[in-house]
Amino acid sequence: MTELNTFIKLRRELHLIPELGYEETQTQQFLLDYIATLPQANLEVKTWRTGILVRVTGLAPKKTIGYRTDIDALPITEETELPFTSLHKGKMHACGHDCHMSIALGLLTNFAAKPLSDNLLFVFQPAEEGPGGAKPIMESTEFKEWWPDLMLGLHIAPEYKVGQIAVKPGLLFANTSELFISFKGKGGHAAYPHLANDMVVAASAFVGQMQTIISRNIDPLDSAVITIGQIRGGEAQNVIAEEAYLDGTIRTLSKETMNTVWTRLKQLAKGWEEAYQCEVNFHAGSDYMEVDNDEQETSKFIHYLQKQHPESYVACKEAMTGEDFGYFLEKIPGFMFWLGVDSEYSLHHAKLNPNEAAIPFAIDVLTGYLESLSEI
Repeated sequence: MTELNTFIKLRRELHLIPELGYEETQTQQFLLDYIATLPQANLEVKTWRTGILVRVTGLAPKKTIGYRTDIDALPITEETELPFTSLHKGKMHACGHDCHMSIALGLLTNFAAKPLSDNLLFVFQPAEEGPGGAKPIMESTEFKEWWPDLMLGLHIAPEYKVGQIAVKPGLLFANTSELFISFKGKGGHAAYPHLANDMVVAASAFVGQMQTIISRNIDPLDSAVITIGQIRGGEAQNVIAEEAYLDGTIRTLSKETMNTVWTRLKQLAKGWEEAYQCEVNFHAGSDYMEVDNDEQETSKFIHYLQKQHPESYVACKEAMTGEDFGYFLEKIPGFMFWLGVDSEYSLHHAKLNPNEAAIPFAIDVLTGYLESLSEI
């Protein structure tokens, strides 16, 4: 257990230093320092922005197997009261990327000492939470030079128990699109509403009307979600707001449905401009495509679990969660799976506290599976 405890310890050290997308300089240096302690004979290391690519050269390579971990954190103030709580105010590993990194380091440690017959490529990817690091890292010269034939990844899941792995062939995560809308009208005194165009009223009414897109424009047998997570508007309680802002997200199970949602949103906005005598503008955000697990590769993994870890496999349904790992799977066969961490708090919650026993379990399962894919 000593070696496995090492990776729980690494997780706690990483949990102390959460950083947002493309700001992961301290995280990158921490990872590079650890990687430098490993046997170097079969390792090659490249950096890309705040990310890292590490290739473990195989003994008789016929292919390259890729494994991706995300490394960024969220702009959330931690409320866990753990002894290793975040040292960076207003930032937290509330999506489990600290666990993801420690698992990747566990795998890298094993295979640096004992390479497979095939090459392994470890991708420590920045900016998964935004603005999205998967697509640009794939477009980089560094990644293209080591382009893998297979791509694997995982994501922790608070709703599953430690020792459970949930996966399915085909669609696993939804298409996602960030939504930023601004409303500009005419401000004024609270006592004279007829002389102003109140953007708090306009934006509030738009929030409600948006939901009719889901209920009246989307097939009831399909799935789509529009969530507004933040509303901003006004400067004082007795001043009519000249501007208001809505920040949110769209989730759909198909590209076609995403296009429908956006078309209807823009149509509604034109009507709002006329009805409320204002300007409505949409501002650019990140778009993530669906995570679509390769049927053959996922079935092989499920078969491995059923044979080697029969109590672990859980068949799951697709989720409306977003993940930029989908960009890897668009170009490279592979899959992502849910790793149970048994926490009462959800992903992106300020009190998320994953059960760390999932870390050595995942390292054990994935070490065995990668070995099975690359028998010497």
